Amino acid sequence: MKVRQFGPADESDVIRLWTDCGLVRPWNDPRRDIARKLTEQPELFLVGEQDGTVMATVMAGFDGHRGWLYYLAVDPAHRGQSHGVTLVRTAEQLLLQRGCPKVNLMVRSDNDAVIEFYRHLDYKVDEVVVLSRRLVRDD
Repeated sequence: MKVRQFGPADESDVIRLWTDCGLVRPWNDPRRDIARKLTEQPELFLVGEQDGTVMATVMAGFDGHRGWLYYLAVDPAHRGQSHGVTLVRTAEQLLLQRGCPKVNLMVRSDNDAVIEFYRHLDYKVDEVVVLSRRLVRDD
């Protein structure tokens, strides 16, 4: 897998991948999420490609206090080959280069397989409650 920065020509392939991986939700328009990311730290939006096909993604960000990972996805046909690990570690290195001391991410509480994936990478479950408020509706 070759890891590189997302490019505008990748949009349809990325949205297809996110849909195939079950990451798209009605309240988050993936096109808008991509457009928003391209306005802030676009160099932290990575894709993995193999034979010219986008087969993995991760979106990272750093707010000066904590880093965040979003939209980690690996095409189901390419899972079990450490592509997710490679993308996470690449994103972590990019965040570390910016002085990021800690990385956070959110996983739906019933997604045991993904929680175990991150635990394998030494991520811990923090005893916190995530609160949110939608400022812009995508629907």
